Amino acid sequence: MNTVYLVDGSSIFFRAYHAIPNLRRSDGMATNAVYGYISTLRSLIREYQPRSMVVAFDRPEPTFRKERFEAYKANRAKPPEDLAAQIPYIKEATAKLGISSLEMPGFEADDLIGTLAVRLADEGRDVVVVSGDKDLLQLVNDSVKVLRLSHAKNQMYSAEEVVDRFGVPPEKLIDVLGLMGDASDNVPGVPGIGEKTAIALIQEYGSMQALYENLERVSGAKRR
Repeated sequence: MNTVYLVDGSSIFFRAYHAIPNLRRSDGMATNAVYGYISTLRSLIREYQPRSMVVAFDRPEPTFRKERFEAYKANRAKPPEDLAAQIPYIKEATAKLGISSLEMPGFEADDLIGTLAVRLADEGRDVVVVSGDKDLLQLVNDSVKVLRLSHAKNQMYSAEEVVDRFGVPPEKLIDVLGLMGDASDNVPGVPGIGEKTAIALIQEYGSMQALYENLERVSGAKRR
């Protein structure tokens, strides 16, 4: 009853847009993202029956990450026009469903979700973050879980599931992601270091800082 669901609305409607092609109304306007988004929210509400829910959205303005790293997401094209045209309807549908929403220029939906998750947990609330983004798994603790939506089967991640999937606890995931980089966001990692090697290195050394302090112990000249 005390659990707050924090939903990454942008990730849901982007996924819906690509998963449901060629759905249009009689005047030709695309409705696939709207339909998929509403269907996902209704399914979420029906299955988990949350008492409190907030949806966060990305904004079109550049974020603080772009200011710090010019190449951030430079590999991504602008959203298609027929998707952009649906976003106002998606936000209107969220309000009609009685769900609060948040967005802030300069920040991504993930940033708002992360901030809220930490604050709510500090206040003694339980939190479920709803997103397909693996970066948010680093938020997982005794009060925060992450629900990753999937066409096949949704999966709820506690700390145990994060360890099962990545081999490190949630608080170490940032070190793994830092080493391997994130091609989808155009963030480079260490050349030649993929997920498997990054996990093994953090398992062995405990942190990226400890790894760099012990480079002479790392096997392989190229890797070192």
